[in-house]
Amino acid sequence: MHRNRGRRLVAFFACQLYAAMRPAEAVGLREKDCYLPEKGWGTLTLRETRPVSGKKWTDSGKRHDMRGLKSRGVKADRPVPIPPLLVAMLREHIREFGTANDGRVFQNERGEVLGTSSYWRVWQEARPIALPPDKAVALLAHRPYDLRHTCITNWLNAGVPVAEVARRAGNSPEVIHRRYEGCIDGHEEANNKKIEMAMGWMEEHPETGPEAQPGKRPRPMAPNYQRGQSR
Repeated sequence: MHRNRGRRLVAFFACQLYAAMRPAEAVGLREKDCYLPEKGWGTLTLRETRPVSGKKWTDSGKRHDMRGLKSRGVKADRPVPIPPLLVAMLREHIREFGTANDGRVFQNERGEVLGTSSYWRVWQEARPIALPPDKAVALLAHRPYDLRHTCITNWLNAGVPVAEVARRAGNSPEVIHRRYEGCIDGHEEANNKKIEMAMGWMEEHPETGPEAQPGKRPRPMAPNYQRGQSR
């Protein structure tokens, strides 16, 4: 694997692993849509995709079409918070490789649109290096798109609400429920504990909390939203 070619794709793959971006969304990412502070969390405001359609099927006659976000209006965008690790990786990527003439963060070595075959080739060359032999021959992380699935799974396992996961990933809650049902089902006990703590019921069960005080009645909590807001 050519070292420079692989290094310029590290942040590209990280966008899928830490921000659940589709590959075509990462290809279309522009520097002006990146908020990358020196410290703390940043934000990527996704606005366009660059899927491969073939010269015969694009208005421009080029292989990559310029489109809006999947299942969204033409001018719709999707702000996605990103952790400090990804912020640092993107800052370093832009410092080392710059951007394309139109401001795209990721480009090939000629400054053109990053093609599917380019990042697929690097991914297939990297897998045997990064994974143990028994994992490399299996289907684990077989496609770059699997990084997006891993990110969504991690968000769900961390307890992020399904609606927020769907918003960040650009899916509907119904899709998240259908495709990641195992992750959601595994949170039932943890969610029950959250409800108990919010309602004050933990106090009636000393074994479930170190600060529980037997004998105290649960105190219902007022809804934390204003009239007219939907949940």
